[in-house]
Amino acid sequence: MTTINEIIGAVGVSLNAEFGDDYTIYSEPIEQGLKEPCFFISVINRERNVFPNGRVLFANQMCVQYFPQSRDEPKEECNAVSERLWDCLEYVSVDGCLWRGKDMHCETVDGVLNFFVNYDVLGQRIPENIPMEDLKGKYGAKG
Repeated sequence: MTTINEIIGAVGVSLNAEFGDDYTIYSEPIEQGLKEPCFFISVINRERNVFPNGRVLFANQMCVQYFPQSRDEPKEECNAVSERLWDCLEYVSVDGCLWRGKDMHCETVDGVLNFFVNYDVLGQRIPENIPMEDLKGKYGAKG
């Protein structure tokens, strides 16, 4: 099953493909030395729902923050970046499979763009011990 770290990596790859190497992408908190413009990818909420048929749904709500370079017009820069994020994060590639982002929305707070997207994972639980029974029967051939 796909891990949350693989999804974070796929989001980072998609951001890099869209924006290039001039934008630093972080997935761990940075105390000092934040190089702007940059993105920060974080998982803000995870839910796990188990269904009777052994399927498991992981709902992963993520936030991609954008820290603009401009000090004069940060909202204008954030608006321009948000327009590109809609298409950039709609589909990400995880292990060669396209995953669709849903429930996308964004807001700019204190000059920082916060772009929210969910990537849900549906998997199958495989029991460790599958009980087996003995099968008895009579076998023969005609003629």
